[in-house]
Amino acid sequence: MKRVNVILETELYDKARIIGFIRKKSLSEIVRNALRDWLETNIDEKAELALSEKEEHELLRLLAEDEFVPLEQAKKELGL
Repeated sequence: MKRVNVILETELYDKARIIGFIRKKSLSEIVRNALRDWLETNIDEKAELALSEKEEHELLRLLAEDEFVPLEQAKKELGL
């Protein structure tokens, strides 16, 4: 695990702390679960590529030069 600093509005912090107390969950656990949920709905093809590419220079080249198209469009163009 990594430790991070997060700045929250006072009202948001207070609400999360109270709900966490009621549900017996730490604020860290609530934030981790929320971030996990957000990532599940916001990772697209370009983000998936960025997460899977290990070579930084290759990743930067791909992001700068390659055109990203939806999977169905690519299949159609390739006759698959």
